[in-house]
Amino acid sequence: MALLAGCGVATHTEPQPSGESEITTAPSGKGETRQATPETSMSAGELETTTVSPLHVEGTKLLDSAGKTMQLRGVSTHGIAWYPQYVNADLFENLKRDWGINAARIAMYCAESGGYCTDGNKEQLKKTVRDGIDAAVKNDMYVIVDWHTLSDNDPNMHVDEAKEFFGEIANEYADVPNVLYEICNEPNGGTTWAQVKRYAEQVIPVVRARAKDAVVLVGTPNWCQDIEAVTADPLSVDNVMHTVHFYAADHGQWLRDKVVAAIKAGTPVFVSEFGATAANGDGGVDVKSADAWLDMLDRYDVSYIIWNMSDKHEGSALFATNEARDPIESDLSDEGQWYRQYLREHR
Repeated sequence: MALLAGCGVATHTEPQPSGESEITTAPSGKGETRQATPETSMSAGELETTTVSPLHVEGTKLLDSAGKTMQLRGVSTHGIAWYPQYVNADLFENLKRDWGINAARIAMYCAESGGYCTDGNKEQLKKTVRDGIDAAVKNDMYVIVDWHTLSDNDPNMHVDEAKEFFGEIANEYADVPNVLYEICNEPNGGTTWAQVKRYAEQVIPVVRARAKDAVVLVGTPNWCQDIEAVTADPLSVDNVMHTVHFYAADHGQWLRDKVVAAIKAGTPVFVSEFGATAANGDGGVDVKSADAWLDMLDRYDVSYIIWNMSDKHEGSALFATNEARDPIESDLSDEGQWYRQYLREHR
């Protein structure tokens, strides 16, 4: 399984079955920790205006205010405590213009070293989250605020901290339509859907008390693979989507079949993290499997966000050099080059 190597998901060990919309136009090496400072955050009253439409969930689809189907296709940061240099408006503009992305995910780890709930600098982490939101707003992109549970397994472990964090961010950005709230990343370690649901039923009201119409993303058990548990016992809350994560070299048709079954049963799915590599975040790009995944997601208008904006020494890092503002094709890793090409060919 992947922990810090590339926030991936556990390799599926059960027998696997054999077999194999419209886009509107946002974003983990050598990887040593740097002290580069991201964009200077603007206060809520100084946010640049945005032209993005407010989003809402209807059935299994993400829609804009005119009822048009929206699909977010973007990139995720690595942990912002370790790679803050990739949280900047110049990079977001580059990837929007060159790759065609329309969303960025800001991954803030909770329990790891430097995490929000351990020894991390809470104020600096919140500043970097704000920097990411502001950079997305500046570029008319959507942005996902990711409470990156991982080694803490059960999100209930830090529910009070999550409520405090999301209350503060949602209050500050209550009227900013660019922001989606991912309230838990990858429940794992035996955490059940009942436990995740109990957590969500505490945190979602905190967001909605401030940002009443915001779209909320909720993780699913077993590293965001057991989407069928949600179908069997859904949340009774509007404007919620449920996350599935995959790493193409390890997660194949068996997981795609589960995603399609969930969608056909009426469960709204959002792929808030994926990689074209193995589940530990490393290894080569499995082009055949990755293409099959994105072709299926495009067919059902499912949004997807790739892991990760960094130059870390792992296959899922999108960059091969330390260029963090205006990368060109030669700055990209194999995964970065594959994703850029796919998006440019499927605009």
